Parts: sequence; structure tokens; C-alpha cells
Amino acid sequence: MKKGEGGEEEVSLQTLSKKMDDFAKARDWEKYHSPRNLLLAMVGEVGELSEIFQWKGEVARGCPDWKEEEKVHLGEELSDVLLYLVRLSDACGVDLGKAALRKIELNAIKYPAPKQTDDHCVGDGEHSSGNIKLNEEH
Repeated sequence: MKKGEGGEEEVSLQTLSKKMDDFAKARDWEKYHSPRNLLLAMVGEVGELSEIFQWKGEVARGCPDWKEEEKVHLGEELSDVLLYLVRLSDACGVDLGKAALRKIELNAIKYPAPKQTDDHCVGDGEHSSGNIKLNEEH
């Protein structure tokens, strides 16, 4: 495994996929891991994740007001969703990493970042001349 900036091991989707495959094979669970079953299990986990936020109102980025045990629980439920998603993508024959990168590229085309404008460009709310003529019929 690759090391991250802080020296910790980086986890790849391939690593998770292999570990999940080994886990299912060791328990003879592969027969239950159809795309439909995996999707329904993932939806159940998304429900459990939703319950964590249900009565919290708006939550600040980083969850600064949460207790450590709440953050641990959040990490467990997020992990359940991720692991089912990885397993589902494998069951469907989809390379999730490549699909995600492609989707980011498509979103960049569909939702382009606003263009930076110079202070002197047209469209900044000022006009070089107050005398704008419209086509008039005589």
C-alpha cells in the first residue's frame, strides 16, 4: 500500500474490494451478494447513517460539537455505506474509481466554474458609455 502525506497507509478502492471479496468468500456469502441484495443492504445502511443526523439540525463541517463516540459511530456507518457500494460496483462489473473520475469530468462540463473577470471587462456592471443606441425604425 502507498503511504500518505502523514505516513499512514492510503486505502484504495481495489484494497477494499479485495478485502470485501475475501471476507464474503470466507463466510460463503457470495451466493447472497447479488446486485439487488447489495443495493438493498446499502440503502439500509444509508438509513442508519441518516438516523445519526436526523435530529441534529445543521451540522458544522468537521462535526466540531460532536462527542468522540458520535464521530466513531459516524465513521462506522459511513464505512458500511462505502463497503456496500464497493461490493455492489464489483457485482455489477463497474470500475468505481474510473466511473467516479469520469463523472467528475462530466460534472465539470455540465457545471463549469465561473470565469474570472478583469476589473475592466464588460459585464462588471459598468458601461464605457451611457449612450447606448437601440435600433430604431424611422
